[in-house]
Amino acid sequence: DYRTKITLPGGDVEQKPTVIEQFAYADTWADGTASYLAMIVPRLCLMRELLSERGSIFVHLDYHVSHYVKLVMDEILGRDNFRNEIVVKRRITKNLQRQFDTIESLNAAHDTLMWFSKVDAHRFKPVAVPMETNKPEGYWHHFWSNADRPTMRYELLGVTPTEGQWKWSRERAEEAVANYKRFLAGGKGRMLVDYWQDTGGELEFIRLSERGKVENWFPPATERIADTIWLDIHAYENEKDYATQKHPELLERIVELGSGEGGLVADIFAGSGTTAAVAEKLGRHWIVCDLGKPACMIMRKRLIDQNAQPFLFQAIGDYQVEAARSTLGRKFRVGDLSQVVLKLYGALPLAPEDNPNRNLGKMPQSRALVFVDSPQKLTGLATLKRAQELRGSLLGGWDNVVVLGWNFTADIGHVIAGLNDPKLEVLVIPPDLLDRLKKKGDKLTAQEVRFSSLQYVTVKPIQRKTLASGEALTVELDNYVLLSPDALNLEPKDKERLRAVVNRDPLALIEYWSVDPDYDGELFRSVWQDYRGNADDDRDPLHVVRKALLSGLPVKSGTRRVCVRVVDVFGFEAEVVKTV
Repeated sequence: DYRTKITLPGGDVEQKPTVIEQFAYADTWADGTASYLAMIVPRLCLMRELLSERGSIFVHLDYHVSHYVKLVMDEILGRDNFRNEIVVKRRITKNLQRQFDTIESLNAAHDTLMWFSKVDAHRFKPVAVPMETNKPEGYWHHFWSNADRPTMRYELLGVTPTEGQWKWSRERAEEAVANYKRFLAGGKGRMLVDYWQDTGGELEFIRLSERGKVENWFPPATERIADTIWLDIHAYENEKDYATQKHPELLERIVELGSGEGGLVADIFAGSGTTAAVAEKLGRHWIVCDLGKPACMIMRKRLIDQNAQPFLFQAIGDYQVEAARSTLGRKFRVGDLSQVVLKLYGALPLAPEDNPNRNLGKMPQSRALVFVDSPQKLTGLATLKRAQELRGSLLGGWDNVVVLGWNFTADIGHVIAGLNDPKLEVLVIPPDLLDRLKKKGDKLTAQEVRFSSLQYVTVKPIQRKTLASGEALTVELDNYVLLSPDALNLEPKDKERLRAVVNRDPLALIEYWSVDPDYDGELFRSVWQDYRGNADDDRDPLHVVRKALLSGLPVKSGTRRVCVRVVDVFGFEAEVVKTV
């Protein structure tokens, strides 16, 4: 289901998956395993093309599809480039008696990690794992043989056998002891793990009394090189943001196996961002992506919380067109969807000769032009200027123009304010419109669909001072206006709860906010940020701090262009730019 629970003052609300998330999850499994493979195959092909010549791909799946994907990867990456199938422990079995009473098959206690390289000459660094042992304390192997070889009877570790003799020559035994002492001391001596042909047990150095009792001993090796069975870590970290969130220790081992410090790690199903967090910790560069707004918000907060190096957060589009094809049929064109949107807004489409893209309409009995932007792009300055041009030139001109958009650039509020055009209106197409069309089809009416104004943030006048240590800014939030609750994918009871918060405490809807004191209009560089749950700044888990104090900034002559960017609890972004 992938609902997101959001805790607000006054109670929790549950945000159902956005239409994009619904499409991604539902379409992936619409026809069972065949649909899943249709989704994953082109992505694996693309990953292979993006992969370094020395790189590796690790795919983590459970028993439902792992064997199917193994066959796919054999084709895409080549059977000769299959490095290992790794077994990872899934969970600890509990409540033994109840399982005896109800079990019908063996519990699925492991997942499969498939490791492929691009070519045979791949990068690989072995990693050490804890040594498993079931030996009781004081357990020791016989260190001598019963054969009569007087030359093998010498003093070792203060002991000379009175019966039999040592199994190794003096030189070999003394070298082993010296190596092991260096290993225990943290020197360059190698970790010694030897296997007896006759017993199969690890070599342990035992000091014996003449009566054969243990006085003291060197402990066995505590580590060994990892093999393909990983029982010392778990696949998932339970009770976190997502039920299938990877355990950091799992990602650490994968990253260490397949990349070096300064290398590049990518995760295209990033979820809660464990790969990015681990790569950052281990000194790797990283690229991660996800299509869910809540997922991206969690990732950003997580990286900030661990004091990550500066990183770029970028919106690059979504799957609206694919979702529309799923709803309206495979012969769908973008213009088809625009026609549906115009109808639901109450507009009449313009004639084909004046409307080649089929995205323009007019309101009945008025001179209002309606412009539906493409679902394949982010509505921003270029789109609004184009709408203004059409308002002035198309069919003799119009009194005003309404722009309906699916997704918007983060600076859209600043863009609208800068244009200062009272004859331009910008509205949001409901995020769940495609889902509602899928359920109701032609029965969905204009009266049931609400096109909302954009969310936006306001700040109080920014204070700027020059101190001995540099410049200081005080930035304080003033208000936040959310999309209409009717435009969000919520249950009716949660919409009412949200309306109460909007009316009483609108700043409680802000999940994260940050400040760039020298915004260049293109790349937002955060030098201060806060988010709900950040105990460093306050003890209120349901609110961000409302005032930012930025000190020690370089002294700058003239004006400063300050940008404040916020993300609300539903993952929507807004920003405001002020010149100080």
